[in-house]
Amino acid sequence: MKYQEKLLALSQDNSDILVMTAENRAPLREIIPDLGERFIDTGITEQTLVGMAAGLALRGRIPVVHGLASFLTMRAFEFIRTDIGIPHLPVKLVGFIPGLLSEANGPTHQALEDIGLMLQIPGMRVFSPATHEELVSELENIIFDPHPWYIRYTQREHGEAFPFIGKEKIRSWGQANKVMLLTHGTLFTEAYQTQKLLELLGLEVALLHVPYLSPLPEKALLNSIEGSEHLVVIEDHFKGGL
Repeated sequence: MKYQEKLLALSQDNSDILVMTAENRAPLREIIPDLGERFIDTGITEQTLVGMAAGLALRGRIPVVHGLASFLTMRAFEFIRTDIGIPHLPVKLVGFIPGLLSEANGPTHQALEDIGLMLQIPGMRVFSPATHEELVSELENIIFDPHPWYIRYTQREHGEAFPFIGKEKIRSWGQANKVMLLTHGTLFTEAYQTQKLLELLGLEVALLHVPYLSPLPEKALLNSIEGSEHLVVIEDHFKGGL
């Protein structure tokens, strides 16, 4: 099931869900006619978008807000902090084309500080899925969670399904006491390919994928990396802010 199909199904089951965007219709295009009055496009006005979403949340709605990740998190940062984070409203922010995914548009459209910014928002939870399938599988739990959320949208696919290990929702491959690769989000496939290449060279390498960055499952994470001689973090984000 596609993201937009899942979102439409959830909105049909719950009339409180509203879908909003700042002229970023790409992940929603097929379902806009079916959403009717519960679809709101404010135009290229991320601050207005976030402020409107906060007002709707105060009226008992569940706004699912879409925008380009770089503009949604940076242009509207103060509004997210003040209007959503401090009052702890259940607004779900979906950052489209996060990290390095916007190759054609260059650095102005690449969100390499979005997670760091969102981690500073009071009460904000952050989800960085590796694949579209992972995004869709966790969407219902996130939308109906009472906390504000920032979601890194991805359309990437991996081709293999791997279950979470434990309730902390960490994914792990391989056992190693030499090298542990740690990643989240859209660079998972590259990290997985790196693991396989290093194994061909005779190295003991394990891979850990942690999609939930806030709240971070610290105990499970520390238990998973315990005993590894080398820890290598792979992510499409600036080092500062994390």
